[in-house]
Amino acid sequence: MWERDIAFWVIALAMMAAALGVVRSRNVVHAALFLVVVLAGAAAIYILLVAEFVAWVQVLIYIGAVVILFLFGIMLTRAPMGTEEGKLDNDQRWAAGVVALFVLGVLIALLVDAFGGTDIKFTNALVEQGRTRTVSNSLFRDFLVPFEVVSMLLLAALVGAVVLARRD
Repeated sequence: MWERDIAFWVIALAMMAAALGVVRSRNVVHAALFLVVVLAGAAAIYILLVAEFVAWVQVLIYIGAVVILFLFGIMLTRAPMGTEEGKLDNDQRWAAGVVALFVLGVLIALLVDAFGGTDIKFTNALVEQGRTRTVSNSLFRDFLVPFEVVSMLLLAALVGAVVLARRD
């Protein structure tokens, strides 16, 4: 079981470093690429929790679609990349740091209160019970129309971004 703990901490440290890269990067494209590392780390943690379906959804939807839409939006709208020193900066760093530390303290207190002495047992029972099959059947039978509506909405947003970017 200690191998899982080591893997969690390695992934968590990589995610924290990449999250700092998202916040500290002055280049918007580099920040989006750091975000890919954070989202891939979340998928890896889902795999450690024996939730393979959620991990693949994380990879396909967030990394494969949302980050690509971010990059398309950045490149098509010719947004400032942040190469000029100080252009994208403001004076609220210390206030943001204080608020972030406060939120971190609240989250730690809530998680320790909720799960302080709980020992989590990992088994392959979720896979054996067919949870992935249940979720996929529900998604593609019961919620097929909303699923397709959302995909068409994302496609319309992409086409709209191209039209707005090419107007000039």
